[in-house]
Amino acid sequence: MMGWFVALRAIVVREAMRFVNQRSRFIAALVRPLVWLIVFAAGFRAALGLSIIPPYQTYITYEVYIVPGLCGMIQLFNGMQSSLSLVYDREMGSMRLLLTSPLPRWWLLFSKLLAGVVVSILQVYVFLAIAAAFGITMPLMGYVYAFPALVISGLMLGALGLLISSTIRQLENFAGVMNFVIFPMFFMSSALYPLWRMAESSPLLRDICAVNPFTHAVELIRFALYESLNGIALLWVVLAFAVFMGGSLIGYDPARGMARRGRGPSG
Repeated sequence: MMGWFVALRAIVVREAMRFVNQRSRFIAALVRPLVWLIVFAAGFRAALGLSIIPPYQTYITYEVYIVPGLCGMIQLFNGMQSSLSLVYDREMGSMRLLLTSPLPRWWLLFSKLLAGVVVSILQVYVFLAIAAAFGITMPLMGYVYAFPALVISGLMLGALGLLISSTIRQLENFAGVMNFVIFPMFFMSSALYPLWRMAESSPLLRDICAVNPFTHAVELIRFALYESLNGIALLWVVLAFAVFMGGSLIGYDPARGMARRGRGPSG
């Protein structure tokens, strides 16, 4: 078992060092949600009014409402970025070398996934600190309760990226696939506006948003920031993680996925 934790520590430290050395990635991860916070707060205030009523039975401003959605966006983008590094590592050969170690493949992939979650949570809390500096605050204990929610949602979104990376043959194709996944998931969710607003526009769109795993990740974070637990959202996120992780293990199985693609000219 000691070897398992040595591998976990090495993978997490490697991912953390890669993140520290890529300062532009850290800045982009913070600038993106801050810009969206300013732009969407200004654009949707008129449409939604100065206050809305979320499931917490309390009036909150629109800026406060979208903060959990932007936390989810940080984790979604980070999950895709971590998957991009997996595709790069696979092309360079380091990923194949890692998967040939005597440790179980699921543990190595989970370690890689957990490393990305650690980085994403760091980004989220820095974003929350900056938002708090501008007066957009949550209940104090909400920041503590949000931690396990961020771990679970980060694992689910990271597993989605892991699943996508297992299907990509060339690094050049990943950007297009990434945009195809990120933006529909983000916009067709409750990240920017509640589902009852969606229902007013289109019941079908509301139903699509309701089955979107990202919606439930956002709601899990939102409830946690308000010191509550959304059991349905937790169940959806855990089930989505199990499906995505299971698909990733199949995709990275040498007999089915990565090794077979590796025999091709672009492998």
